[in-house]
Amino acid sequence: MDIAIVGGGLVGSSLACALERSGLSVALIEAADTPEVTPGFDQRKLALAQRSINALERLGVLSQLSVPPTPILRIHVSRAGDFGRTLLDAADFGHAGFGAVVLAQDLGLALAKRVQSLQRTRRFCPARVLACRFSAEGAHLTLSAAEGEKHIAARLVVAADGTDSFIRTAAGIATRSHDYGQTLFVCSLRAEHASDGTAYERFSNQGPMALLPMADGAYGAICGIAGADAPAIAALDDADYAAYFQSRFGWRVGKIHATGKRTVYPLKQIVAERLHAYCAVLMGNAAQTIHPIGAQGFNLGLRDALSLAKLALTEGVHESTAAAYSASRQDDRSRTLAFSDGLARMTANPGAPAHVLRSLVLLALGTAPALAAGLVSGAMGYRGSSRFEEVL
Repeated sequence: MDIAIVGGGLVGSSLACALERSGLSVALIEAADTPEVTPGFDQRKLALAQRSINALERLGVLSQLSVPPTPILRIHVSRAGDFGRTLLDAADFGHAGFGAVVLAQDLGLALAKRVQSLQRTRRFCPARVLACRFSAEGAHLTLSAAEGEKHIAARLVVAADGTDSFIRTAAGIATRSHDYGQTLFVCSLRAEHASDGTAYERFSNQGPMALLPMADGAYGAICGIAGADAPAIAALDDADYAAYFQSRFGWRVGKIHATGKRTVYPLKQIVAERLHAYCAVLMGNAAQTIHPIGAQGFNLGLRDALSLAKLALTEGVHESTAAAYSASRQDDRSRTLAFSDGLARMTANPGAPAHVLRSLVLLALGTAPALAAGLVSGAMGYRGSSRFEEVL
């Protein structure tokens, strides 16, 4: 094999699709036997930047969605206790939208359908990597599959196997981590005012909140809660949780009528010290698991995949591919990590200086559209090189 992708989640499957025209032989290794239980194919609502939407369209994935993406026409940003707010309207910047919202499970199933049609990818599923050995010739993988043990040799192995990446550990790549001390609650909800294409981001001392527009007029609701308070909030019934969410978010969408099933995630940042070693590269959550504030996680992982695909399409796979991929990701990755972590810390800071600074920034962005140009570019996914998808 030329490339072995370990992890058939959102990022790994996207990479397989992007490599279809490369002429390279590709193996996609996934532990889950059905897409419905693959990690990442869950009930989270993903805010896809416009750059991601464009790329997934070119990869033939969007046409496989059961429900079309819901456009994000406006972004409303505020913080409890601060004065000022920012309302960005895509039309004011000459765009039809900043991006769109999809259900993670729906996107996962669409990717799975697209992967099944690929001619250059051999899928091993269910299969689990038992061992990974590196040599001058490449990576040597031992798999546990339904039909017994299998062995695969690849010139390049891609770690797209999530936060607790087996391949990252096998390659000897260390990580650094930060616990934000918060727990994220995710659900759907319905309110008095149906969603109209506006995405709301609301910050507070307790943690971030967001409402994402959904196709049926509902919202994807995200609520960050201090870790110590999480068990009590998890114990609330749906009506009491709706009242709790309302008390923190306010009445911007009117009265919240109902909330759906909640899923819970600890908020931690885990960042790999390097993106490559030997003939291995990291991408997606294996490379960086970041705070969901600003909706950067999957969008950054998709850009990881597209960057490697560009190298494969234009230069093939050789001994310097891993290092070239790592170098190509440094600027975009470092800027996105700094944005995500900095925004999480700054918006949670209860101090008076932070309060004044945040309020001034919100006022400035809300009254001077020219100052918001950089924020708009970031919201649409244009950090780092924005042209490499053109080769796909």
